[in-house]
Amino acid sequence: MSNDLTIVIVERDKERALSIVDSLLETGDHKIHVLAEESGLSRSIARLQPDVVLIDVANPSRDTIEQLATAASPLERPVAFFVDHSDAQMTKSAIEAGVSAYVVDGLHTDRIKPVMDAAIARFQMFQRMRAELETTKRALEERKVIDRAKGLLMKARGISEEEAYALLRKTAMGQGKRVADVASALVTTADLLS
Repeated sequence: MSNDLTIVIVERDKERALSIVDSLLETGDHKIHVLAEESGLSRSIARLQPDVVLIDVANPSRDTIEQLATAASPLERPVAFFVDHSDAQMTKSAIEAGVSAYVVDGLHTDRIKPVMDAAIARFQMFQRMRAELETTKRALEERKVIDRAKGLLMKARGISEEEAYALLRKTAMGQGKRVADVASALVTTADLLS
């Protein structure tokens, strides 16, 4: 992410919000939006599409943290929580909700930039991990479909596994498709015919 970010700050106290804004403006030419009310947070975030969300909550409950985290869409952007007090269960709830950074002992202006940078880095790392996991899941599903298609060909044509795969690959190349797509079509057709 660049140094010029769109940042949403959720802060009820106007003076604290202004000091946060001043601190952030020292680190880059950011577009900063301050939301004083937590109600309607989901709509505001959907409308503003921020790069980062910073939430300052003095004495949160577990429900408040979960609601704020969900409203801030932590799977779509980095979200950093600053709380004055916490316990193990609240911390766990915040992390499970997808919060990128959870800082106890409140929001101090000298820590905003490093915490925001850490939240962004952690979010990007988890995004890469999610993408890799999805790629792996998709590859595994495709492998299962290809194996099933090979089995159908082996049974129907009385050929070996290698010959079945060669036939799938040849058909895929002839049609300009991926082997997994040809295998999926074969499996779907076989399901319809049985």
